[in-house]
Amino acid sequence: MKVDGGVGWQLDKVGAEARSLEEMGYSGILSAETGHDPFFPLLMAAQTTERIDLMTSIAVAFARSPMTLANVGHDLNAASKGRFVLGLGSQIRPHITKRFSMPWSNPAPRMREFILAMRAIWANWHEGEPLQFTGKFYRHTLMTPFFTPTNTEYGPPRVFLAAVGPLMTEVAGEVADGVFVHAFTTEKYLREVTLPALERGWAKAGKKREDFEISYPAFIVTGQTEEEMARADTLTRRQIAFYGSTPAYRPVLESVGAGELQPELNAMSKQGRWEEMGGLITDDMLKDFAVIGEPKTIPSRFKERFGDIVDRTGAAYGGIPDSIQREIVAELTAA
Repeated sequence: MKVDGGVGWQLDKVGAEARSLEEMGYSGILSAETGHDPFFPLLMAAQTTERIDLMTSIAVAFARSPMTLANVGHDLNAASKGRFVLGLGSQIRPHITKRFSMPWSNPAPRMREFILAMRAIWANWHEGEPLQFTGKFYRHTLMTPFFTPTNTEYGPPRVFLAAVGPLMTEVAGEVADGVFVHAFTTEKYLREVTLPALERGWAKAGKKREDFEISYPAFIVTGQTEEEMARADTLTRRQIAFYGSTPAYRPVLESVGAGELQPELNAMSKQGRWEEMGGLITDDMLKDFAVIGEPKTIPSRFKERFGDIVDRTGAAYGGIPDSIQREIVAELTAA
């Protein structure tokens, strides 16, 4: 199993952070698009590492065009000598239309076409295929030598897609190289909804399971003291409640018989009662969503629940000494 760790956005510190993660045995470095660009940290990390994957988790696809991301993906893969993974996500409609001022419609079909459009652009650059992509949402039919990259030694990057619902998950199985399963996922939902949707996508594309990677960054409740455990418990309940307030995620709550909680969480979120929301997450729900235990017990408990499904995990061990992190990573990567 591969284990990925995150880096921050402070570009003067990312290089050292990335080097440390590689030295500890991590398989990938994750950079997320939150308050900062997700690509700049990975460019810095590429200069201080040699083996580790460099991954966006995620970059917002619909805030950009297939051509802009084809360029960024190509350049980062070339700079890292083939180690870049372009992780994409759709975000939700209000952010796309109101924050990015970009169009929104039919997210799963649009995402499918977006990734296929990028692959058509890369096929033009790397294989000399004519660029003649005409879809419902995107059209790319012009490419001249002046705008064609020449540093094509390492080819295009791998593409991962973040997905929760079955439609987007099926798209991931069909057109991506891997999927980022949302942390707000129960084992039951993963086995009964996510896996069947991926299998439908693999069947459409004629793929085999071994052609694809499943990444699941499970919630982790751990700590070296009772106080650390209690703090992790509280913060995780709040995070579960935050995601549970999203109407589109109700099916995940329903997988553990808690679907009726979603409207209440949603109403509380609109009232700004964020801290109170975590109090609605019961002990049983916490166990459904999180791997809980002392740091050294986490690898075995994670593998017991997800070892037959998950290829890589982005679980975070913030605040745990490097020596213990190394032990956790070593045990998981040996699986």
